[in-house]
Amino acid sequence: MTTANPFPSHPSTVPASALDRSDSDVVLIVDDVPDNLAVLHDALDESGYTVLVAMHGEAALQRAAQALPDIVLLDAMMPGMDGFEVARRLKASPATAHIPIIFMTGLTETEHLVTALEAGGVDYVTKPIKPREVMARMGVHLGAARKARQDARQAREARNALDAFGYASITVRAADGRIVWQTPLARELLQSYFGEVGPDGAPTPFGQWAPEPVQAWLRRHVLADNAAELLEASLAEPPRLAVEQGARRLTFRLHQQAGDSAGGGDWLIVMREVSDAKIIESMSLSFKLTAREAEVLYWVVKGKINRDIGDILGASPATVKKHLERVFAKLGVETRTAAAAMAMNRIRQLHPQFEG
Repeated sequence: MTTANPFPSHPSTVPASALDRSDSDVVLIVDDVPDNLAVLHDALDESGYTVLVAMHGEAALQRAAQALPDIVLLDAMMPGMDGFEVARRLKASPATAHIPIIFMTGLTETEHLVTALEAGGVDYVTKPIKPREVMARMGVHLGAARKARQDARQAREARNALDAFGYASITVRAADGRIVWQTPLARELLQSYFGEVGPDGAPTPFGQWAPEPVQAWLRRHVLADNAAELLEASLAEPPRLAVEQGARRLTFRLHQQAGDSAGGGDWLIVMREVSDAKIIESMSLSFKLTAREAEVLYWVVKGKINRDIGDILGASPATVKKHLERVFAKLGVETRTAAAAMAMNRIRQLHPQFEG
């Protein structure tokens, strides 16, 4: 079991990857009173939890960011940065916003409890602390958090799976253009086509904002006075946005609303890049062709004869013919026309914007 020193003089670096979460949940206890820490630390450790501790607000923020605990037990009243401020900062950070916080407080006045909940707490226990009560409360919220993490992971895996087929996705807040979520491929494509920009068009190192053409397109189809009626009544999806960069073209498709509809809501947008290289790569993967075989098939689709294909690829017509014979065998066809038709059907499935 991984157990941190209950009373460290300096917060230690505890990477999230270094903690074994297979058999136990990770709990961060934040309290400036050593006796309170000791009681909870020992009880939780004996019950099989992985325990981390912090004795002041800054240490709590650092440990939470480093270790990403499954739950935080947070003392409300501490010198310097109090628990309410710690909670607000944890909830303000995307990396730690999901972590449930249970306040530990000797304050029972309604206004203090309301402050705890408004700061981001999901529950509270009153002092003197009763470890059995704390663990009972923890069990409820850890179960809910575990379910939320599982749902989020499944959604993330489903969206990231699109990357493998060349479909990137982002979730954008319509009201201000902020990118709420993006796949790795989406970030790469946005950087390639637009760089990284802020809401005022100035560069930003964080890539937090959708490019202005995307924001304008989204506002036009979501925030316009008649947008809701158009979206509801339309049998077809809204027109796609296309951005060209040389021989490359990036298209944006409005997929579905992903959050609360207030202020226009958050929208999932699917992005797709179309280029010769992408199409050739798709054919290679789809038909289990070598890169050169896929290139030959691509130019067959384009209507080129073997001599022309040889000139384009820097090969002899005889070499092109040999590649094409292997393509016929892998596709299970006997003619150029049949191979081209099969390839064209697959390309149009994967690249709807392709024009053969």
